[in-house]
Amino acid sequence: MCNTNANDLGLTDASCACGTHSHALANPVAADAAQVTSTFEVSGMTCGHCVSSVTEEVSRLDGVSNVNVQLVVGGDSRVTVSSTDSLDRDAVAAAIHESGYELVSTSR
Repeated sequence: MCNTNANDLGLTDASCACGTHSHALANPVAADAAQVTSTFEVSGMTCGHCVSSVTEEVSRLDGVSNVNVQLVVGGDSRVTVSSTDSLDRDAVAAAIHESGYELVSTSR
């Protein structure tokens, strides 16, 4: 049984693991808003502090709605950036470099 009160969290209308009720984000992105997502392979990231540094720097860019970092210690980490506007990939690359890490490659 789920002990989560949807009113306390501001959540409604999404699946809950308990299956007895539902939850959703309080301010979901409009369904008709197109998301632009790009993935950047980054070398040199080794810890949670690295993740925080990149996330903070990239999140400051205009239009960025989400930054997700998949840390791969000893390898190339994956930074996925989403935007509801067009995504300035050069600005994201510059922000990653400004954080102190090397951009290996990008993909859409």
